[in-house]
Amino acid sequence: MKKNKLFAAIAAGVISMSFLLCSCSDNTKTSEPADSTVEQSDTSDSVEPDVPKDIPKDHGEMRGLTAKELIAEMKTGWNLGNSLDSIGADETAWGNPVTTKEMIDAVSAQGFDILRVPVTWGQHMGPGTNYTVDPEFMARVVEVVDYGIDNGMYVILDTHHEPDSWLRPQSESMEKVEPKFADLWRQISEQFADYGDHLIFEGLNEARIKGSANEWTGGTQDERECVNRLNKIFVDTVRATGGKNSQRLLLVSTYAQAVTNSAFDGFVAEYDQYTGVSVHAYTPYSFTYHSGESYETFKWDGREKNSIAGVFKLIDEQLISKGIPVMITEYGAVRKQLEDGTYNTEDVIAWLGDYLGAAKEHGIPCVWWDNNYYNSGNELFGIFDRGSCEWSAKEIADAIVDLYK
Repeated sequence: MKKNKLFAAIAAGVISMSFLLCSCSDNTKTSEPADSTVEQSDTSDSVEPDVPKDIPKDHGEMRGLTAKELIAEMKTGWNLGNSLDSIGADETAWGNPVTTKEMIDAVSAQGFDILRVPVTWGQHMGPGTNYTVDPEFMARVVEVVDYGIDNGMYVILDTHHEPDSWLRPQSESMEKVEPKFADLWRQISEQFADYGDHLIFEGLNEARIKGSANEWTGGTQDERECVNRLNKIFVDTVRATGGKNSQRLLLVSTYAQAVTNSAFDGFVAEYDQYTGVSVHAYTPYSFTYHSGESYETFKWDGREKNSIAGVFKLIDEQLISKGIPVMITEYGAVRKQLEDGTYNTEDVIAWLGDYLGAAKEHGIPCVWWDNNYYNSGNELFGIFDRGSCEWSAKEIADAIVDLYK
């Protein structure tokens, strides 16, 4: 529920531009010698040199685990936010550096076993009825996904800022939205068809009508029905490609991925045994966001703990108690600067204890939203400095991982 993400990203972009010149390490590769002549045996017989064949990359096995069984294996995750989901020329458009394998290696080494890769596809798709995804962009997405897969991580791939432009879940828009959405997921599914069950597809990200009165509280009946239609198109399209995609974990979502009574009104959550639900919960908003409102809080003293309990109670009533597995693919709390110039890091850690404690109790893996903004702007969700591959808020990263040990 990142209401001010784009504004914050633009503001932080100027300060973060220095990241564009940074990398975690020297990525220069030494080329193989051009002369690769194979010495022949000194015999009268002609011997064909033993030239190794190209071996297809192993993307893991599909073990046939149900959504519930696969999600039960997971612990805790991290979002590669404001990179491949950036709207602009490329993944550096919002001030972040080019994603490198060293970055994801460091995230994995810290103990995170889930990598969510948010991707905004619309600007990389053909115009009109030609919805072909730019091959170079698709190849780049594959490269970043492989950074996580190669580390043995569970990787969640989504469609991210599409609601900012073309994906409007309302009846008058669906005639144009549905074919484009279906063709996008067909292309993604075909591209990743040979990946094992560590690759997860998340159909939508906060699908909603931006700026509407009920944008974050659950939308209207028509809008919720349109989200149901999109979820079904997503599941049907992926399953139709067959092979490993017939058992791939798919995540469908509520309107805006909200956790409210309205959002669950009429929500269709059950498809097959390999489908789960993803929601977002920045709870309580007064603590997790820097809003500037009179109700904003900087200290976590437990007085708002009931808001966390309420969110997980609703998730349990609507989904988990019915046997439907759940992932929270975005959560987090910004670090807020106090009057003495320090940050409320200790309070965030205390909040984590209550939040993740409730999540673990209900068997829900959570994925921290990290936009790499940690010293400027009003959305300081960043805990990992992608320029140096060091943790900008190591205490928070440690607290997240330690809670799952």
